[in-house]
Amino acid sequence: MRSGFHVIIIEGWYKTLIFIVVAPIMGLVLGFSFMVAIFWLLRDKPPQRIDKWFRKLQLLSAAGYSLGHGGNDAQKTMGIVAGALYSAKVMSAADMAHNWGRFHWPIILAAHTAIALGTYFGGWRIVHTMGSRITKLKPVGGFCAETAGAITLFATALAGIPVSTTHTITGAIIGVGATNRLSAVRWGIARRIVWAWVFTIPASALVAAVVFALVRWVHPGA
Repeated sequence: MRSGFHVIIIEGWYKTLIFIVVAPIMGLVLGFSFMVAIFWLLRDKPPQRIDKWFRKLQLLSAAGYSLGHGGNDAQKTMGIVAGALYSAKVMSAADMAHNWGRFHWPIILAAHTAIALGTYFGGWRIVHTMGSRITKLKPVGGFCAETAGAITLFATALAGIPVSTTHTITGAIIGVGATNRLSAVRWGIARRIVWAWVFTIPASALVAAVVFALVRWVHPGA
């Protein structure tokens, strides 16, 4: 009979693998729907006024999307850090059962700092690809994509399902771009992104296996 821990691990794997596909589709459908709804509601308004409105509204959508990012991606990082500390016997079972004990805030701040620094120093090329290479986004499109991404991230976080922020926003941007015409989306770029997602999982597994083997070779008792 499987232990409760093993059942949780298996269920977590199923959810994670399923939502690798589902999360981008959710973002795509929501982004497309929001864009169509706004086009219809504001169909008689001049484009200049719409751009002016949504440049301001993007501050709200970007804030919501950022909060969703922290509520999902950052939590995954915290879980891995906490698991590593527990495996190394730095943190006790009692700490794990009570919000990580004295490690609660250090883990949270370490995860937030790492994600912020990674985004600041290495994220510009990804931002450029998302914002202008997949499709050209105007303020209204950026608002719809960010709102769709935020809703998807909040929903999955509340359901306890880890998803990728990048996967989600990619689907949302494609959905927004597709409201103009299908050729407005650079499908070659989108295809390369999807292949990168596919190869990331086995590549990271291989690197982890190599590092683990090296650690066991250096410290056989580890």
